[in-house]
Amino acid sequence: QVQLAESGGGLVQTGGSLRLSCTASGRPPLNSYSMGWFRQAPGKEREFVSAISWSGTSQYSEPSVEGRVTISRDNAKNTVYLQMNNLEPEDTAVYYCSAARAAATVVVVNTRLYKLWGQGTQVTVSS
Repeated sequence: QVQLAESGGGLVQTGGSLRLSCTASGRPPLNSYSMGWFRQAPGKEREFVSAISWSGTSQYSEPSVEGRVTISRDNAKNTVYLQMNNLEPEDTAVYYCSAARAAATVVVVNTRLYKLWGQGTQVTVSS
């Protein structure tokens, strides 16, 4: 079983930046997973933010955040990053890392395929 642990959340002012990290451990080999970031704001449903294939060659970001977020991964460290810039109060949420089984070059955008979840990290953007 793969375990996921997020870090890097915090309080930031409007226009600021944060880099979230998600470190994975366990079995099966981590090169069989597409990794995604989701977020859930108070009173709202969890929403998809961005995802990346194991190879790193395929990426996807939701239009609502495209241009403000960059997803990347360091497979030597089993870590996926979400760099978020020009943050807005509407970005306030708990951010979750998730994993979906996939071939190495495939980025999974079908959110129903994400079965493994971390505990989340809080991001708060003050106005």
